[in-house]
Amino acid sequence: MFLLALTVAAPTFAQVSRDFPGIQAIPNYQPAPQNPNPSAIRVARLHYSGGGDWYWGGSAIPNFLRYVRQNTDFPVDTIERQVTIMDPELFKYPFLFATGHGVIKFSPEEKERLQRYLLGGGFLFVNDSYGMDKTFRDEMAKLFPERQVTEVPFDHPIYHGFYDFPAGPPKIHEHDNRPPRGYALIVNGRVVLYFLVESDIGDGWEDPQVHNDPAEKRDEALRMGLNLLTYALLN
Repeated sequence: MFLLALTVAAPTFAQVSRDFPGIQAIPNYQPAPQNPNPSAIRVARLHYSGGGDWYWGGSAIPNFLRYVRQNTDFPVDTIERQVTIMDPELFKYPFLFATGHGVIKFSPEEKERLQRYLLGGGFLFVNDSYGMDKTFRDEMAKLFPERQVTEVPFDHPIYHGFYDFPAGPPKIHEHDNRPPRGYALIVNGRVVLYFLVESDIGDGWEDPQVHNDPAEKRDEALRMGLNLLTYALLN
């Protein structure tokens, strides 16, 4: 079922990428390294606009992908890739990760292309490492104006896919002494964009010495990440 889902989704991504005009004219664009396994799942960090530190937590994605490889049969590429919304390679990544402390903004052209990416089967996970909450929820609301930004209920499959989180997302880092919450844009019954606040599982993915998180917290963060990836690929 898993490989079938990927096989069906891939042409949609490639077709949208080919059809979108003007994406080749990106200054200093360099294609991502070739993947030795063309069927491997590739995850990319989103290099977003707005001034936020999109590059925050350099060890997070490689650690997470190694965890996925070690704990599942998913054929994952453990190399971190980086893309912008207007990158020609965007539609080759079914799962995008964005994090940081500042502002994410989408231009009109970026909104249009991100909408096409999400409607074509893509998934964007935004991890608030502190400071994104209000501005990004406003930006979410503008992305699909006809859709409400929804808090994801704790009985949603995203919390019960690979591992069980009956109380919702785990609390990894303290920000404002508030409980962790996940917000989503849902299109045709599918979460296409998941925004996590007051949790910061991205910090939990990093090398142990970066934040000195206990092993059980880091494990919770990695497990929640695997739930998100599983949901993105199978829904």
